[in-house]
Amino acid sequence: MNLVDIGVNLAHDSFDADRDAVIARARAAGVGRMIVTGSTLASSAAAVELAAGVDGLYATVGVHPHHAAEVDASHLPQLRELLAQAQAVAVGECGLDFFRDFSPRDRQEEAFRLQLGLAIETGLPVFLHQRDAHDRFLGILDECPHLPPGVAHCFTGGREELAAYLERGLYVGITGWICDERRGDALRAAARYLPLDRVLIETDAPYLLPRDLDPRPRSRRNEPMHLPHVLLVLARLMGVAPERLAEASSRNAERLFGL
Repeated sequence: MNLVDIGVNLAHDSFDADRDAVIARARAAGVGRMIVTGSTLASSAAAVELAAGVDGLYATVGVHPHHAAEVDASHLPQLRELLAQAQAVAVGECGLDFFRDFSPRDRQEEAFRLQLGLAIETGLPVFLHQRDAHDRFLGILDECPHLPPGVAHCFTGGREELAAYLERGLYVGITGWICDERRGDALRAAARYLPLDRVLIETDAPYLLPRDLDPRPRSRRNEPMHLPHVLLVLARLMGVAPERLAEASSRNAERLFGL
């Protein structure tokens, strides 16, 4: 397999002590390419720098809704400069998070619109986050008819949310959430309706360690080497051969992000 992990927080400080080993373990497991997620100005810069130094790594550049209060129009030049780098393949992680509300909702919407504007300006795809804000999220997306394609990162919804995203031309990123029988029921049921030409797979490491790993690692830190496990679970729920899903998800990543 030559899988693409389309969302891994590889610049996170939990990887500082063994980042090279984490990358080596991922490659040994068949994860040849990884997109390092940017979630703040600082982490986006770190993601671009990291990707510049390692073959097979790419980066997103953006500001997560948790940090929306930290960004406004004055930061557009910094974001443009980072997005101009060869390693930058998407705008984001951007969107709305009304579950945590770590930033005021009006600031979340402002930051979201700024970044959608950057995607339209640059032609880069959008790397999208949404939690407990589905209707407002769709409303803002629908304000942008010329928006490039994107991915609903770390999708955890059910069939109705899935249909809404597919209708808008989005790809759908599936993580280890699908391996959790406690809270992944809606997602697991929706998986059979996920088209092969829209599916992407990701770990969101160091978060979302698949709960059903056996043996379960002592550390709760997730790593991109666990992406093949997510693939196997998703393939079973979709009713397709793992090899077919591996080929489709990698092809989709190449198409969306221009890898």
